[in-house]
Amino acid sequence: MDIGRFFRRDNRFKEFNRAIELIVGAKPSNPLLYQLAFRHTSASKESMFKGFRESNERLEFLGDAVLGLIVGEYLFKKYPFKNEGFLTEIRSRIVNRESLNNVGRRLGLENLIESDGARNFQRTSLLGDAMEALIGAIYLDKGYKFTQKFVVSKLLSNHFDLDEVISNNTNYKSSILSWAQSEGKKVEFVIVEEKGKNHSREFVAQVLVDGEIISNGNGWNKKKAEQDASRRACGILKIQSA
Repeated sequence: MDIGRFFRRDNRFKEFNRAIELIVGAKPSNPLLYQLAFRHTSASKESMFKGFRESNERLEFLGDAVLGLIVGEYLFKKYPFKNEGFLTEIRSRIVNRESLNNVGRRLGLENLIESDGARNFQRTSLLGDAMEALIGAIYLDKGYKFTQKFVVSKLLSNHFDLDEVISNNTNYKSSILSWAQSEGKKVEFVIVEEKGKNHSREFVAQVLVDGEIISNGNGWNKKKAEQDASRRACGILKIQSA
C-alpha cells in the first residue's frame, strides 16, 4: 500500500470538507453527497448498477426544484401585492444560469468541480449546474429549513440586489419588435451557428430587418444569443430600449 498516496488522499478529503463547511456554514453530515454534487458528467464514475454512471446531474435536477421553491416562497412573502407575472419574471432572473454561474464563481466553486480536464468556466454552465447540485446536496443532507436559510441568507442577501434585479427590465428583442411594428419593418431572429457540445455549447444569432443582416450575437442558449444580437441591433439602429 502506498502510505504517502493514502495520506495525500486523506488530506484532500479533509480540505474538501473544510471548503464545504465554509461555503455552507455547517459540517457536512454526508460528505459523499457533496463530492457527487461537484462531479461533472465528463468525470462520471461507474456505479454499482450496471450502465448507470454517477455524476451531479440528478442532484442538479433536485437542486433546481428546491431553489425554485425557496426563491418563489421568498418573493411571494416579500411582495404580497405583486401579481404572478411579476413574481415569475423576478424568480427567473434570480435562478437563470447566468446568475447562478456568477454566484458559483464568487463562492469559488470552480476549485471544487471534478471534470475531465481544463474547461472555460466563463463560457459554460458548469458553475451554475454545480450550484444547483450543491443546493440539492444540502437539501438531502440538512433538510428544507436549513437549505432555505442558506439560500436566503447566503445567496439572496449576499449576492443579489433585488431592487436592481427588478429595475433591470431591458428586453432588447421586444424593443426591436415594437420598433419594427411602428415602422412597418419585417424583423427576423435567426440562429446561424451552434458551437461546442453539451455544457460548452454556444449559439450565434442574427437580427435581420427586411432581409438585411443588422447584427450578430452570442449566448449560452438561443434566447441569450437573440438578446445579445438584439442589443447590438438596438445600438446600430438607434432604438430606445424598453
